[in-house]
Amino acid sequence: MSTYHTAVLLHESIDALNIKPDGIYVDVTYGGGGHSSELLKRLGPKGRLIAFDQDLDAKANLIADERITFVQANFRHLARFLKLHKISKVDGILADLGVSSHQFDTGERGFSYRFDGPLDMRMNTEADIDATKIVNTYSEQELQQVFSEYGEVSNSKTLAIALVQARSRQDINTIQSFLAVVEPNIRGSKHSYLAQVFQALRIAVNDEMNVLKEFLEQSAQVLNVGGRLAVISFHSLEDKLVKQYMKRGAFGEDHVKDKFGNITLPFKVVSKKAIEATKEELEQNKRSHSAKLRVAEKI
Repeated sequence: MSTYHTAVLLHESIDALNIKPDGIYVDVTYGGGGHSSELLKRLGPKGRLIAFDQDLDAKANLIADERITFVQANFRHLARFLKLHKISKVDGILADLGVSSHQFDTGERGFSYRFDGPLDMRMNTEADIDATKIVNTYSEQELQQVFSEYGEVSNSKTLAIALVQARSRQDINTIQSFLAVVEPNIRGSKHSYLAQVFQALRIAVNDEMNVLKEFLEQSAQVLNVGGRLAVISFHSLEDKLVKQYMKRGAFGEDHVKDKFGNITLPFKVVSKKAIEATKEELEQNKRSHSAKLRVAEKI
C-alpha cells in the first residue's frame, strides 16, 4: 500500500475522529488504504468501516477485514450508499482530498506533466468527460474560466486563446501535445505554472468543487451528534469551502437559518486553525507540504 500512496497526516486525522471501538466510520477516499488501516486498528470487533473510492485501481488495495465494506463510488453519493447499506447515522467521516501518488505517478492516467500519455485526468476512469474533451470542446471563454477559477492562472485568457487556435489545426489529446501549446505561454516559475494549469483541468474534469460541497452537506446529515468530520485539503479552493461549511454550515458569507430566522449550525469547529504536517513528516513525504486538516463535531 505504501507504494500506492503514503497517507498524509495519518495519526493526526485518525486521532481527530475520536474513535469509539464499536462505532461506524467512513473513509470516503480509500486510495491505498493507509488511513483505513490505522482506523481499523482502533476499532473493536463490533466496529464498522465503510470505505469509498471511485477509482477502480483502489479496490486492489482492499484490506481483508470483515469489518470493512467497500463502496466503488464517488463520495458525492455518500448518503445514498449509506442508506443502501442500511446505515442511517455514522460516528465519524474522513476525507483526504489529495490525488494519490499512484495517480500522479501513472503516466497513462494523465495527472502529471512529468510523463507523456493520454490527456485524461479522470479519477473515475469510466466517467464520460476527460481532459481531452474539455481542451478540445470548451469555448475560449469556458477554458479561460477553468484556468482562472480553478488554477488562478495569471494569463488564463492568453492560454485559452492559444489552445483554441492550436486545436483548430489538430486535436490536443496527449500530455506532450498539450504541453507544446502551454509551455510558450508560461509566466513565472515553470513548475508552479504547470501545477496550476494541471490542477485547474483536473478540478474541471472531476467536478471537484461541486463534489466537495455535496459531500460536506451530506456529512452533516449522516453524522451522529458528537460525530466527527475530518477533512484534509491540498489547495486554497478546497480549504476555503471546508472552513466555511464547518464554521457556518453554508458556503459564502451566509448562515443556514430555520423557518423562524434563527441561525442553525450543524458543526462545532474542533480545529480553529488548520492542522499541518510536522517537520518530520515534511522531510519524509514532500506531498504533505500543502496538506491542511480541519476537524468539526456534529452538534
